[in-house]
Parts: sequence; C-alpha cells; structure tokens
Amino acid sequence: MTQIDELASVRTGDKGDTLILAVIAHDQAAYDLLDQELSDARVAAHYGLNAQAVTRSELPTLHSFSFELSGLLGGGVTGSPNLDGHGKTLSYHLLTLEI
Repeated sequence: MTQIDELASVRTGDKGDTLILAVIAHDQAAYDLLDQELSDARVAAHYGLNAQAVTRSELPTLHSFSFELSGLLGGGVTGSPNLDGHGKTLSYHLLTLEI
C-alpha cells in the first residue's frame, strides 16, 4: 500500500462550507495511479461524507485533481465554531489515505 503523500502534494481552499482540495501528482506515473484509485467515493469515505458530497474534476495537463467536499467546514470561516474554519489541516488528512 502507498499513501497519497508518496505520490502527490495537496493544497486546500474553501468557499463557504465547501472544502476544495487540489491533489498534484509528482509525476505522470503517480497521476495515472491516482486517476485509477482516488475516486470521489473513496475521498468521501475517507472524510466520512456521503459520496454525493464530493465532486472530482481532472486536470490532466497539470497532473492534478480537484475535489470539492460540500458541508465539511461546519458553516464556513465566519459561521464555524471549529478552530480550522478554512480546513487547512484537512488537506493533511487526505495525504494519509492509502491506495
């Protein structure tokens, strides 16, 4: 098994209550493996969300994927009682996913 951390970097952003994760593969081989293994359903399960709450977009020319995770930030930056209202630490959680 391989962790995402060995294959890619992850950046994060937020829009209201939606966490946006950018997964940037280190090379073409890593992108190809992630393309096969890193589905929206798998990301949803890793974060404990319904599969419908996650949308995956492919950016093949950048060896990247974008995931939008709806309803994960507890109301967003201004509406969340969570310490990490932007969801920055949540990107590190994706790096621990084993594929």
